[in-house]
Amino acid sequence: MQVSGRKAWWAVVLAATLLAGCSSMSMNRAPVEDRNVGTAAVDAATLPGAENAGKPGYYTVRTGDTIMKIATEVGQPWREIVGWNKLENPNAIEVGQVLRVVPPVGSLPPPAVPAPVESARAPAHAPAAGKTAPVPVATQTTPGVPPPAAPAPAPAAEPAPTVAAAPTPPAPPPPPPSAGADSIKFIWPAKGPVIARFDEDKNKGLGIGGKAGEPVLAAADGRVVYAGAGLRGYGNLVIIKHNNTFLTAYAHNQKLLVKEDQNVKKGQEIAEMGSTDSDRVKLHFEIRRSGKPVDPARYLPPR
Repeated sequence: MQVSGRKAWWAVVLAATLLAGCSSMSMNRAPVEDRNVGTAAVDAATLPGAENAGKPGYYTVRTGDTIMKIATEVGQPWREIVGWNKLENPNAIEVGQVLRVVPPVGSLPPPAVPAPVESARAPAHAPAAGKTAPVPVATQTTPGVPPPAAPAPAPAAEPAPTVAAAPTPPAPPPPPPSAGADSIKFIWPAKGPVIARFDEDKNKGLGIGGKAGEPVLAAADGRVVYAGAGLRGYGNLVIIKHNNTFLTAYAHNQKLLVKEDQNVKKGQEIAEMGSTDSDRVKLHFEIRRSGKPVDPARYLPPR
């Protein structure tokens, strides 16, 4: 399946970042690898951002780095890193180039300032700045005549009769907490036997045996974020995003039955098992949690 056009190019970059490789392929096939930066000798002092090398919040590009790989390492969205560094082509970074990997200070919202509290006894007309409030002067009275008596204070109003307040109804119980990311109930994507176990260093998922053309099923509800053959070592590949935490990948299919951006349901047939870019008919199945491959056997129901 040929991948062309700008959308397909981004889809291949996304898929290459999400998947580190399938080691269960034959030994004479090239492994999955990240897109490397240029290898020509360049004076690092002339590269963008060289003046920030070694400073906190900056990252110096190394051999084999990609924007996706750097974003994963520093824990920032790759699109933000592209924006902070005004990169026209995110795939054209060079060894020695220095990138900003934290938000610029100006992008942070200013701290909230509490509104001033006005005194309850403040005078109606405060004196102007720099001037002293006038001192009250005693009123002149006629000799031998006592000053007028101060008016008697008004009698206090009688308190209103107390009315018993209606009882406050009990507060409704809080809603149950929403299900967490780990609550996804995956199903087996194929019915064949497990022929390759998960190995963090050598095999990023499970190898499931079977016959060519057997159905490959979506392990959970989600959206197809990649469907194509642009990733070496995976053949015809489908990647499904289930939520912000989990992705699943289905490799080596002989035929793909879904397209990118398509929503799928748990148990829906998404491909036919095959042997593309593999030494035998099988399904290579991965579960990625926050971008990191995990053992699918921990999340699949026992057989």
